[in-house]
Amino acid sequence: MTRLSGTAPRVAILGLHLEANAFAPPTVREDFARQCIVRGAEMTRLARAEASHMPGEIGGFYRRMDATGPWTPIPVLVAAAPPGGPIAQDVLHAFLDEMARGLAAALPLDGVYIASHGASSATGDEDSDGTLATMVRRIVGPAVPVVCSHDLHCNMSARMVDVLDAFVGYRTNPHVDMAPRAAECADLLREALAGERFATAFIRLPLCPATTTLLTAAGPYADLIGEAEALMARDPRIANASVTGGFVFSDLPKCGLCVTVTARGGDKAAARAAAEGLARRAWADRGRFVRPLTALAEAVAIARDARETPVILADAADNPGGGGRGNTAWLLQALHWACVPGVVLGNFVDAALAAEAHAAGEGARLDPATFNREESAFSKRFAAPARVVALRDGKGLGRRGTMAGRQFDLGPSALLELEGSGLRVVVCSLRRQLHEPRMLEMHGIDIGAARCVVVKSRGHFRAGCDEFAPPGRIFEVDTPGLTSPVLGNFSWKRLPRPVFPLDEAAAWDGG
Repeated sequence: MTRLSGTAPRVAILGLHLEANAFAPPTVREDFARQCIVRGAEMTRLARAEASHMPGEIGGFYRRMDATGPWTPIPVLVAAAPPGGPIAQDVLHAFLDEMARGLAAALPLDGVYIASHGASSATGDEDSDGTLATMVRRIVGPAVPVVCSHDLHCNMSARMVDVLDAFVGYRTNPHVDMAPRAAECADLLREALAGERFATAFIRLPLCPATTTLLTAAGPYADLIGEAEALMARDPRIANASVTGGFVFSDLPKCGLCVTVTARGGDKAAARAAAEGLARRAWADRGRFVRPLTALAEAVAIARDARETPVILADAADNPGGGGRGNTAWLLQALHWACVPGVVLGNFVDAALAAEAHAAGEGARLDPATFNREESAFSKRFAAPARVVALRDGKGLGRRGTMAGRQFDLGPSALLELEGSGLRVVVCSLRRQLHEPRMLEMHGIDIGAARCVVVKSRGHFRAGCDEFAPPGRIFEVDTPGLTSPVLGNFSWKRLPRPVFPLDEAAAWDGG
């Protein structure tokens, strides 16, 4: 279908957000329902609202399209769940069917924006993001431009890249650039609507860095992102160069650091040359993608002996933002037993304990407060007498970092203070990582006055808590958990081997 000159382009918007951890329980429809399922006109209303619970890309795309000319948004569906296991196959089918019906009913379309996380998989589909993109292309046809954005922790497939006109990956970790990357997609779509032709090139390396090595403030990944940005600045043929680190816990053949380049003018050779240059640099630098962790006993000593406070201990192995359950007690127990003063921990995910605290009321004594009644290989039960200090409904509005201006929901939550140590812990009902200061502040906690803050998070807390602790007072602790940066702790089944750093002898021929 060729758009009539002078008419407002009809652009469909849809997306699927899940970071799938193969070692976690399957993600079901309720997980999406409790975070985000928005469709149709409600998407447009929330995208243009001052704040919403939708992924940040949706509002960013709308704002840029609104600013660059007339258009007719055709909102279809956006579904987002917290990181967890692969999507139950029937849930994926239901979402895809609804998206397909919405696209088909909206024809003819002039363009499509896919705003997905990019690391989803399903119990019966290892490439659900590729399946979604292929479905879109089948319905809209070969002439309609389709642009897509992904989290930099996405797992890319050649099948998906082949059906897209342009691809854009995040460039910040912690993620604070969702809206700018969506705006970049809007600009690329405007170019395509004006007649620009794009070509893409895609390379996957046998390199699966631990997530703690993919920060973009400094380090090897920051250097790669910087080189990609410099390439775009100096070569007008390169519309976008994305270096995506991947999400190794998906345990899939398509895991690995990827380079995806979109070139203007249909210049496949320029796209390929740029992608090869970035890939060669990444491979030559692979030895830097190793980051030591702090032993548990050392972490306790650091918290106890700290002269400058607060220090932040990151429980990266139990990160709900990567599929962790948020309920391991290794750090909680060690700091309590050591009676380290001034410790705050968030968020411990235990709906039963939160409900018990709400039933007891503020000021009540729980003797004991039992953390994690349902044990697993990583999550052992821990109990201690505690006082219920504060109760909240768990709903808030983020003020910094990845959640700035976005609504969040912890479910019914409680602040408990453990007897003997005075350790304070925020217990919540929904699986949410601690990456937003208000998740603590809403419970009456002064973060700046704490000696030590333990965060159930891998790295996104750095953008939310940078006003309290510089990088030199942040320590990633080596504890057991579903998101441990120590990749040798896992029994991999589908990950392509050999792969660095799991296999030091892994090789890449440059092709």
